[in-house]
Amino acid sequence: MSHSKERHEKKCLNCNADLFGRFCHVCGQENIEPKETVWGLISHFFYDITHFDGKFFSTCRYLITRPGFLPKEYIEGRRARYLHPIRMYVFTSAVFFLIFFSNWKSGDNNGKEGKRNNLATVKLDGARINSLAKAQNKADSATVEKAFEEARHSFIVPEDTASSKKKKEKKKKKDISVEDDKKYTSVKEYDSVQRTLPADERDGWFERTMEHRGIELRNRYGDDEDTLEEELMERFIHSFPYLLFVSLPLYALYLKILYWRRKQFLFVSHALFLIYLYIFTFIDLLLVFGIQRLKDALGWSWLYWLEVILLLYGVYYAWKAMRKFYGQGRGKTFLKFIILNIWTVFTLIFLFMVFFSVIFFKF
Repeated sequence: MSHSKERHEKKCLNCNADLFGRFCHVCGQENIEPKETVWGLISHFFYDITHFDGKFFSTCRYLITRPGFLPKEYIEGRRARYLHPIRMYVFTSAVFFLIFFSNWKSGDNNGKEGKRNNLATVKLDGARINSLAKAQNKADSATVEKAFEEARHSFIVPEDTASSKKKKEKKKKKDISVEDDKKYTSVKEYDSVQRTLPADERDGWFERTMEHRGIELRNRYGDDEDTLEEELMERFIHSFPYLLFVSLPLYALYLKILYWRRKQFLFVSHALFLIYLYIFTFIDLLLVFGIQRLKDALGWSWLYWLEVILLLYGVYYAWKAMRKFYGQGRGKTFLKFIILNIWTVFTLIFLFMVFFSVIFFKF
């Protein structure tokens, strides 16, 4: 509800219905003065932001600490106190994939050499600070600085040098290996060669399709296999939001099968339960990403165990949420939890293959 002045006229400006209060019982519009001041716009904006934040954080509190509570509240009709699950899913998934894609891009650019260099830099800086603290005078400090500068050049490999060395080794291996198969320069050339062969010696549909695609990619990228692999993987990684969207109704179907005797749970009820589970997973993994960044920046290896605890809590949370939402015992829920995870693993493998194949033939 806004803080604007209410109109004296009891006629809705939106649908012309007769009003019996501040809100229209037909369309829901608030009966306030249409003319609004600048301060009114600003206060309305901040009210909506804080209202959203308040609902979001209070909903997150129940979501994280009480598995299965929010979907049960929703299907029982108690919804006004919490943020709508679809809005919450859109917001958390957008934040999650934004951070996930940025981490993937950063890790892809730096490579293993960059990670090793970062770790070596953190360790050397820590040792340098400890040594400088024990120095007695300026001469000792200068000696320590010189020693660690030499150590830095010795242990840290420049990334350009490491990447060029890797490319040279890859090119050398490629030159040594002898390929007997003919590399066709065009689809027309390949098809003409196929037509000259006897019918029983021609490639099948799958081989022809793969060869056509291989020719197109060779013409586009040449011998630059690294760029091909990077762009292909980047397209595949960016398809994850769509993959999750496709997986949700499939997993809801699995829950419908597992709880087919519970007639009070409709297909939408199972989908709603999964939406809340996905939201929690996004939040849990965001915390893991944050701890990973903190561990890499500060060099605190003990934070690894905090990552493990968060991941294990995610597994426990899913089982606990199933038990609370569907109201069955520990044993039955555990058995169905195992069956559901087996089905989801095979489904994920299948979806990965399908999405990767589509991207390979379309990008």
